[in-house]
Amino acid sequence: MRRREFLGAMAGLAVPSQGVARSGEGSRLGMSDVRTMLVRTARLRRLDDYLGGADTVHLYATELAATTKLVRDAGCTTAVRKACTAVIAEQAQLAGWAAFDAGMHDVAERHYTTSLAAAREADDAALAGNALSFLAYQRVTAGKPDVATASASYATAQRWATPKVRVLLLERMAWTHAVAGHTAAADRALAEAAEAARVRDDRPEPDWVYWVDEDESRIMAGRCWTQLRRPLRAVPILEDVLNRYDDTHARDKAMYLTSLAHAYLDAGEVEQAATVTERAARLAGGVGSVRPAEKIRKVVHRLRPHRSLPVVSSAIEAAGLPTTARD
Repeated sequence: MRRREFLGAMAGLAVPSQGVARSGEGSRLGMSDVRTMLVRTARLRRLDDYLGGADTVHLYATELAATTKLVRDAGCTTAVRKACTAVIAEQAQLAGWAAFDAGMHDVAERHYTTSLAAAREADDAALAGNALSFLAYQRVTAGKPDVATASASYATAQRWATPKVRVLLLERMAWTHAVAGHTAAADRALAEAAEAARVRDDRPEPDWVYWVDEDESRIMAGRCWTQLRRPLRAVPILEDVLNRYDDTHARDKAMYLTSLAHAYLDAGEVEQAATVTERAARLAGGVGSVRPAEKIRKVVHRLRPHRSLPVVSSAIEAAGLPTTARD
């Protein structure tokens, strides 16, 4: 899909953004406008630290549509248009992530496809790789691990990617391999991610990897090892990081706690698993995301055979699920 096609496809969704001056048809954009768009996109992105996709999906989609209309209608140089198109790619990823988090998978995939087209039009290999990574991550969640797309995401960006971008794409590739049951490939991708994290690079990192740090990397490794049924490796690392992980990041912490709960179950520590599951359920209450509830439900399914234990029945009750398999 070329620029005119994806800009035209998005134009019908355009709604003026609230609180931001938007130039009309015939106006001219410059690099200062691009910087303004990037700053606003960065601010919007940080809402995801505290809110679920159900809370942000319409805001992000509205921003994407308004930016798309603005770029379509305004005049600018080739360089400015390319930079604006990269902003559209970023915003489409935000909109796709929120839709994914809200359980709107068809909408999410459309946004990710839009992002991929925009990133390619902007000649931004890192953004294109990230769009592919999002698509692969979504398919893992749907129970269809797509190793080819996950591998392509890293291959697309590898030559130009900054260290944090490499780390992010490699860790997501490791997750896809882990869910597919590819132990050696998952371990290899995690090792490459750890190596990439040690690389020193003078280039600034894109804002869309601002959250990638050592703790997030350790959590991803722990999740992969849980998925691969390696509780002796998963439990210590997840316990360590989650003990200092702020509860204000309720959605993410709730999901990560379910990985710890699964690891405890694999290690035969049922009561510990139940305690952690109850913490996850209480954190997830009221969060505008379908994902924590889905993950908690899977842990509860494994806990039900032990429902005679008070701590297990308490966890199931906190999750709002029946003690017998009716969900």
